[in-house]
Amino acid sequence: MTTPNEIDLKEYLDNGKILSVVLAGVGGQGTLIAGKLLGIVAMKLGMDVKVSEVHGMSQRGGSVITYVRMGKEVFSPIIDPGTADYCLVFEALESIRWASLLKAEGTMIISSQQIKPLPVLLGKEAYPTEICGQLQKASAGHARIIEVDAITAALSTGSAKAVNMVMLGALSVFTHIPLQIWEDSIEEAFSTKPKLVPMNRKAFQLGRDLVQ
Repeated sequence: MTTPNEIDLKEYLDNGKILSVVLAGVGGQGTLIAGKLLGIVAMKLGMDVKVSEVHGMSQRGGSVITYVRMGKEVFSPIIDPGTADYCLVFEALESIRWASLLKAEGTMIISSQQIKPLPVLLGKEAYPTEICGQLQKASAGHARIIEVDAITAALSTGSAKAVNMVMLGALSVFTHIPLQIWEDSIEEAFSTKPKLVPMNRKAFQLGRDLVQ
């Protein structure tokens, strides 16, 4: 049985619904690779999928956001405000920037990692505090807001770059997609660099462990 914040993809397919996932972070955090992997997952499930990548000023730590929409038939990759089923946020401050995309009873998974933008580094602005509490209050308790220490989990695998797989692992717990589909998709996503597969599989499992 699913809760209001969980998605049964078979039900989505049977009812012609579209699953919308937002991946938000800053340059270099692997949101684009995570979007590619979700596309592979969708294709293995026999679903139509559209992936839209919006590159910010990545070399300066600017925002990067990827939209992924999957279903029986998808016409547009764009996710309108208030329609995202899931938001994966790879840097804490970005959760505030993109919170408006999440639907009323959606799920937002936030990495607690803080990458301070230039105004904060220059002392012109303060980095927000109690971000998760603010978002939960703003949703009137309807949305599921989860904070995870993805960077520590990633570093335990040997690379900070594995944060994206930690976040996808956390997401996987709520989507009812068979674990084998995820594992096969990771292998395919890193088929040109097979030595990275074990590390990314480990990071994925650590992400699942963080929210189970």
